[in-house]
Amino acid sequence: MVKDVRAVATKRQAYDVVIVGGAIMGSATAWFLTQNPDFDGTILVVERDPGYEFASTSHTNSCIRQQFSSTLNVRISQFAAEFIQNLPKHMGPDAPRLKIHNFGYLYMADTPAFADVLRAGQKVQTAAGAGTRVLTGQQIKDAYPFYNVDDILLGSLNTKDEGYWDGITVFDWFRRQARAKGAEYIRGEVMAMTRNAAGTAVESVTLASGQVIGCGHVVNCSGPRAAATARMAGIDLPVEPRKRYTWVFTAEQPLDRDLPLTIDPSGVHFRQDGKQSYMAGGHSDPDPGAAFDDFAMDHSLWENKIWPAIATRIPQFEAIRVQREWVGHYAMNTLDQNAIVGPHPEVTNFIFQNGFSGHGLQQSPAMGRGVAEWLTYGEYRSLDLSPLGYGRIARGEPYLEAAII
Repeated sequence: MVKDVRAVATKRQAYDVVIVGGAIMGSATAWFLTQNPDFDGTILVVERDPGYEFASTSHTNSCIRQQFSSTLNVRISQFAAEFIQNLPKHMGPDAPRLKIHNFGYLYMADTPAFADVLRAGQKVQTAAGAGTRVLTGQQIKDAYPFYNVDDILLGSLNTKDEGYWDGITVFDWFRRQARAKGAEYIRGEVMAMTRNAAGTAVESVTLASGQVIGCGHVVNCSGPRAAATARMAGIDLPVEPRKRYTWVFTAEQPLDRDLPLTIDPSGVHFRQDGKQSYMAGGHSDPDPGAAFDDFAMDHSLWENKIWPAIATRIPQFEAIRVQREWVGHYAMNTLDQNAIVGPHPEVTNFIFQNGFSGHGLQQSPAMGRGVAEWLTYGEYRSLDLSPLGYGRIARGEPYLEAAII
């Protein structure tokens, strides 16, 4: 084992909770634990990239939506919207007052089958209190005259608590306040785990520095590396990195109103980013798993797929200029593209917080709260996340969610 000379030794030899990964999921969990008056344990957060240069949190497009087909996913986002917009209530009067930029998500259907999916989703969403509306192609055109909707049968749009939010600021507050309340963060990398003789619990984790740390619970918050972390405990997890490409661009003819986050039938999505700038995202076809350190840009993707889709849907964007571009990773749950949360059924102190498949930032408040509740009480108390548990993974039974981007 190669000693990690950059790592810092921990203050203790054992912790009640060891969180592997300190980006937004790990920091949300640490913060919620420190806020719970019934939790009096010790917390260690181990982060291999403390500058978060390669974290999915840092590469996010930072959006939130309630347009999901399952009530649970809608409720998860609704809590996030409340949390984001009432940060001083949750984090104290010094916390910033944030708002959601409610340009909304606009799903577009060019087939009868997907139009039916949008109609069914809208019923679920409105029953949960979301403001989703179903629009004909002409209604879309009336509201947003710049779209070409010749091939669009139906759309769904929600401009209530749906759009852009400042995820990096919330992450920073999670992390700083968790540390201020006693959660210990160290730079290091978990390289191995040791289970007890019965195989029912992880007794310790070993860092790259060689230090062995005892643990009451281990929480896997390692994003695209989640499967590698789970393997250390002898657990299979269907999560892998998938490359996601982002471009920020300006237009020679800017639009006269905010551009919703438009999910085009091509699979390309684009939205307002600034007063006169826009953001687009997409992935290659096919969409294979990627190496953890593969952040190489595929420049042909913009020319061959992304820009043509944008210009076709919005002819006014025929002349645009890319200002910035980057590559990030989804932590893709290859079974059903939904979160995997809660304890392993056999290695019972190994806790999952994985596989968010692009929804992680918006789901982090509810996931941090839920996992903190489970660690404290052995159950979820605010919102039952058990349908997203590992049991379905073991059974090979997907949790169905039709609204995947």
